[in-house]
Amino acid sequence: MVTTHMRRVSPSDTISLADLRTLAQARFGDMIKGVVDLQRRVMLLDADLHADQEAELLAEGSAQRDLWGINLYPDVDGSDWLEFDSMINLRPSFGNRSRGVDDPDTRDGITALVNELVRR
Repeated sequence: MVTTHMRRVSPSDTISLADLRTLAQARFGDMIKGVVDLQRRVMLLDADLHADQEAELLAEGSAQRDLWGINLYPDVDGSDWLEFDSMINLRPSFGNRSRGVDDPDTRDGITALVNELVRR
């Protein structure tokens, strides 16, 4: 179960850009951290560390290979509002050798899921 400080977002429980902005302002100001599970099609938001969100999803049964850390900047227009930068993404054993997301298809999948989950 998601701890009280994290917000779960799914296709049946999306989040508005205004709510995302409120969450961002309360923690980091202009940005909010999130972890997406591409297989289960969920995203956890609002934690100090991507690793906390990752641990929560793993405890719920997510597979490591499906989890990706992102940052969202609700006040930024265009594609720059979504940033692929997280220490949890650094997984050479899964073929990802950077803090970003090296595989273009995976980046596209993350972008599509985020666009589905955030009402802009």
